[in-house]
Amino acid sequence: MQFVQESIIPAPVEAVFGFHERPDALARLTPPWERVTVIQPPTSLEVGTVVILRQRLGPLPITIVAEHVAYEKNVRFEDVMRKGPFRRWHHKHLFFPHPEGCRLRDEIEYEAPLGPLGRAVDGLLVRPRLQKMFDYRHEITRAAVVD
Repeated sequence: MQFVQESIIPAPVEAVFGFHERPDALARLTPPWERVTVIQPPTSLEVGTVVILRQRLGPLPITIVAEHVAYEKNVRFEDVMRKGPFRRWHHKHLFFPHPEGCRLRDEIEYEAPLGPLGRAVDGLLVRPRLQKMFDYRHEITRAAVVD
């Protein structure tokens, strides 16, 4: 399955990418309703960096481990979930020059848990949650880099 979110941010690519490189960016981009704690924040966006999160899904604490697998400054970085609720999760963060500033694009290739049941509820549960989360993330990014 694929999820894509794209926004035009009225700021230079370097500013938008630079915001994502900040040590506090992940915490700032995490919506408060997601009940996620950053256990090990990224030290950089470069290949090999590992991030550890703890998320509560109902009463259950779930550990999420993600690893950065691609990095081109001011162009893209990518992470994959090594441990977590999804069977597969590959997130591409892409930054393109645009006449109005920067085109920020998030592309996520994922496979929901629970096999056929997970696929069946994707449109009811997973996709709306991702949409809400990435609407929030793009708005936080915009607010952080626009004067």
